Amino acid sequence: MEIATTRFGRIEIKEEKMIRMTQGILGFPDERRYVLLPHREGSSFFWLQSVDRPELAFVVISPFLFAPDYSFDIPDAVERELEIERREQVDVLVLVTIPAGNPRAMTANLLGPLVINVERRLGRQLVLDPNRYPLQHPLIPDAAPSPGEPAAAGEGHKAAGAG
Repeated sequence: MEIATTRFGRIEIKEEKMIRMTQGILGFPDERRYVLLPHREGSSFFWLQSVDRPELAFVVISPFLFAPDYSFDIPDAVERELEIERREQVDVLVLVTIPAGNPRAMTANLLGPLVINVERRLGRQLVLDPNRYPLQHPLIPDAAPSPGEPAAAGEGHKAAGAG
């Protein structure tokens, strides 16, 4: 099927690649059909593009690329809702916020991950404990130099997924 997008123009997608959200993403309760598009070859970022609303797309990334200890339990009711039977069926993505004019300040929403049953193509956003998971987790540590700026001696930086 062909969908219209404001970022990519009209694109052809396979209907079986569509992700159906059982509940809308917070702030967009009526948008339930999305497709995952690569940001660009080799990038860790993806676009979660609405199938029905051309201007609606979210930058997403796997949280495990920058927060390897990130974990949470999926409630039984959500497992049933998403028809999850095995752990291997599950993928987790988080929404990325990139401030206009300051991409180095981008953050990831670890409080509201997207849980996707990759086999059934069903997804849902969870809301976790705000005392344990931040809404705005920096993707680039404060010590990271600006592009073209050399790192200080002995300092390293880790810009997970900025590809």
